[in-house]
Formats: sequence, structure tokens, C-alpha cells
Amino acid sequence: MPVTPITPATPSPPAASPPTLSALGLFTVLLGAALPLIDFFIVNVALPTISADLHASPAVLELVVAGYGVAYAVLLVLGGRLGDMFGRRRLFLAGMAAFGVTSLACGLAPSAWALVGARVAQGAAAALMMPQVLATIHSSTSGRRHARAISLFGATAGLSMVAGQILGGVLVAADIAGTDWRAVFLVNVPVAVAGLVLTARTVPETRSANPAPVDGPGTVLLAVSLLTLLAPLTEGRAAGWPLWTWVSLTAFPFAAAAFYLVERRADRAGRTPLVPPSLFELPGMRRALPMVLPFGTGFGGFMFVVAVAMQEGLRYGPVRAGLALTPLAVAFFVASLAGPRLVSRYGSRVVTAGGVMQGVGLALLAFTVARDWSGLSTLDLAPALALAGFGQGLQLPLLMRFVLTGVPAERAGVGSGVMVTTQQTSLALGVATLGTLFLSLAPSHGMRDALVAVLLVQVTGVVITTLMSLRLRAMDQRLS
Repeated sequence: MPVTPITPATPSPPAASPPTLSALGLFTVLLGAALPLIDFFIVNVALPTISADLHASPAVLELVVAGYGVAYAVLLVLGGRLGDMFGRRRLFLAGMAAFGVTSLACGLAPSAWALVGARVAQGAAAALMMPQVLATIHSSTSGRRHARAISLFGATAGLSMVAGQILGGVLVAADIAGTDWRAVFLVNVPVAVAGLVLTARTVPETRSANPAPVDGPGTVLLAVSLLTLLAPLTEGRAAGWPLWTWVSLTAFPFAAAAFYLVERRADRAGRTPLVPPSLFELPGMRRALPMVLPFGTGFGGFMFVVAVAMQEGLRYGPVRAGLALTPLAVAFFVASLAGPRLVSRYGSRVVTAGGVMQGVGLALLAFTVARDWSGLSTLDLAPALALAGFGQGLQLPLLMRFVLTGVPAERAGVGSGVMVTTQQTSLALGVATLGTLFLSLAPSHGMRDALVAVLLVQVTGVVITTLMSLRLRAMDQRLS
């Protein structure tokens, strides 16, 4: 009787290991995170020279700032969705290349309106690049490496906002090769080229396992919602609050409600909306994301108001005004690096303690300003700025970590887009609201009293954020 030979079973191919982000790859994506935030603030100190060179009116100068910020905020969530669909590394490369080209266009702009157009395009490029940073980190790191990477992202975000104003002052004052204000944009070009080379060599490709098509109605309605809110708030003061600003603000709640209803209907119908309402059922999105709004509003307003007060009130030059913020930047960086170790031991109480420290630092700064305005030196400001910066550094990186806790890898792009959109919108709101308050009070009450009033308003916001941080206690086990 013939014996049938037994064919050995073919072993299954091993499952592909998840992509891993190397240390150099992390540096590369953090470089991509720094560029958009630096450019949001770097232009502040260059506006006077831009005005003189291009004969730009105050309203057009506001558009140089607002055009970038609004385009950036409006397109962030869409940028995250496109990264989920087509690959985050691919979109990061596209965004980095576009950012370099549009920065060159800004630096070579022959007129004020050409600069406005280039800034809008630059904001759109930033919106392609930025969401891929957190999505890549979220998808290619885990455990302690993930916590460390998120903390470094938070440190990078905070430092970039401060460094933007410092770098802007240095570049304008240096007037490299006669470039004057144009250097604040042209400096991005070699950085973008280096970023492209590093990305091609060090950043792994990640994408959603089940990418969803772009939600057209949701994208349009989100854009309309953000435009009707941010455009009048950022442009209204310089334009003299014309009728269109009030019509736009009136339309905002209706546009926001329509966006929510369309997204909820798509979610219930089994489709994938641009911003799934179910995303906000995650504990991090529900408890930590609302804290990003008051925190970012205070931070954005503070950076704008302090820059104006130092240059126009204290008559600091752009370099001195920027360097005066160094204690805040150093303290922020130190605190953000210590955050992961502290939160593993003390949990969300670290965020609460950071809020208390920030509030005390701002109150001390208000007292210092009120006591001796005319003779105020950078050394006098240093203790209060360092204390406030340390408190901010204990909050922002950890808030970002709490927000993304529990977000599945396939939703990393949209989750990151929602968080960064909230952050960017709050920064713009801070400049619009606290900046408008300061500039409204300064002519009648003087720079000193206007600055003190804004600082005390910000302290109130910090108290609110600190109280909100108590709701994070329920999430401590998730981060242990």
C-alpha cells in the first residue's frame, strides 16, 4: 500500500513589526512642529519694518498675521485626515516642501498684498505638516518612549512660541545682507531643505489601517465656523469693526451648530465624519481638551501683549524684548522635561501644581510692573517670568499627553488635528481678545495699567484652568 508523503506545513510569514521612530526621526518631526509655531510669532517684531518698507496700513498688517493663523487653523483637521489616508510621512514631506516654497515667497514679496497672499499659503502648508507630527509619534512610539516624545513635543511647542519672538528680534536687528524683515521668512528655506532630507532618511511611513474618504460637508462647515469666528476677531480692531465683522460673529454659532449636526448625522449613519462626535467620548478628549482652550488663549495673548508693552512702553529694542523672555523659555523647558517623571509619581496633581505656579508668577509680574514701571529692567522681570514659565511647562506637555490618551492609532491623525486646531484657535483668540483689551486700555490708562489689567484677567483664566485640572484625577491610572 503506497504511503502518501506528508508535506510539512508552510510557516506563516511573521507579522510586520510596527514602525519605530528613531531619536533622529523624532528630532526631525519636532523640527516640523517648531516651524509653524515660530512663524506664528516671529512676524510680531517685524511688523513695524514691514509697514515702513511696503507702506502697509494697520489693517493689512493685521492680515499678514491673521491670514497665516486663520488658514492654519481652518485646515489642520483636514491635514490630519489626509495624513491618515495617504500616509503621514508623505503629507509631512509635502507640507515641509510647501512651507519652504511659501516662506521664500513671503521673503521675496514685492508688496503688502503679495505678502498677505504668501502668508495664507504658508499657513495652509503648515496645516499639512503639523498634524502629521503628533500622529507619527502616536503611531510609532509606545510606553515610556511615547510619554517622553509627547513631553518633548509640548516643550517644543512652548519654546517655539517664545523663540519666535526672540529670533525675530535678532534677525530684524542683524539686517543680514540688507534683508531687513525678509530674513524672518527666508531663514525657513534652508531649514525646510534640511528637514526634507532628514525626513526621507529617518521618518517611517504610517497611515490609518482603514482610511476614510474626506468628509466634504464637514470640511466646508468647519472652515466656515472657524472663519466666522477668527476673521472678525483678528481683523476687526484694525479695520474699525465694520458691519461685516458683526455679521460674521453673529453667523458663527449657527455655522458651528450646523457643523455639529452634520457630523453627528454622518456618524450615526455609519459614515466617517471629519471630526467624529464619538471621538469626544474618549476621557482625554472630554476632560483635557477643554483645558487647552483657556491655556492657549492666555499664552497667545500674553506673548503678544508683553511684546508690545516691552517695545512701545519700556522702549526695549527688539533684541532686548526677545531676550527678556529667556527666563520663561528656560524654565518652561526644564519643567517640560521633568513632567513625565513627576506625573508617574504624582499623577494629574502635577498639572494642578503647574497652574498654581503660573498664577502666582503672573500675579508677581503684575505687582512688579505696577511697583516700578519706568525703571523696570529685564532682571526685575526675570523671577516672575521664570515662575510663570515653569508652571506653564508643567501643564502644556502633560495636557497634550492627557488629550491623546486612549486615541486609537487609526484615529491618530484626526485626534492630533483636533488638538492642534484647538491650540491654534486659542492662540489666535488670545491675541484677538487680550490684545484688543490691552490696546484699548493703553491710550487712556497708559501702558503700565493696561498691562496690569491684562495680567490680572489672565490670572482669572489660570484659576479656571487649575480648577478644571481636578477633573483629570480620574485618568491617573491610564497614565501609570
